[in-house]
Amino acid sequence: MLQIPPILPAKRPMKPLFMDVTIMPAKSTPRPPQLLLKLRADYPELSFVESGQFAWHAGKKHVSYQKERIEEERGVWAILHELGHALLAHTDYESDIELLQIEVAAWEKAHELAKKYRVRLDQDYVEDCLDSYRDWLHVRATCPTCYGRSLQTDRHTYSCHNCGAIWHVTRSRLCRPYRRKR
Repeated sequence: MLQIPPILPAKRPMKPLFMDVTIMPAKSTPRPPQLLLKLRADYPELSFVESGQFAWHAGKKHVSYQKERIEEERGVWAILHELGHALLAHTDYESDIELLQIEVAAWEKAHELAKKYRVRLDQDYVEDCLDSYRDWLHVRATCPTCYGRSLQTDRHTYSCHNCGAIWHVTRSRLCRPYRRKR
């Protein structure tokens, strides 16, 4: 027996199933000059000073920033990070691993501040910054004799538990980590 399909009604033109919509972000990131004004108002005990770099100066109680970079997203992240150091009262460190811990804490505080000031803080950027400290620490802690990982015995000295080598390092994080054998 032959089946005849039912007759379907003529197709009508389809109406679009979408609308043009403008979605405003739930949180609006303050523009950098506005953010700087808010930071100055919220933290009157601190000074925010134009400088050639982003930094926290514990003795002077000021956060320095680069005027030309504060307009950039990364500049906003940097000032929040330095403010994190200020709010956590970071002053100095005794060992290289302590410096890394201080940096981690300042970025955690920067995340809190980012929420408060409605700023999106990119975790990949944070990890890149922390990686620079991890890499620096790795180089300093590598024995120049046997290339094993070693322990810091004081601010300027490392000692290899594997071969017994002892070497000195500079205090600066910004210069190449020379390792001079003793």
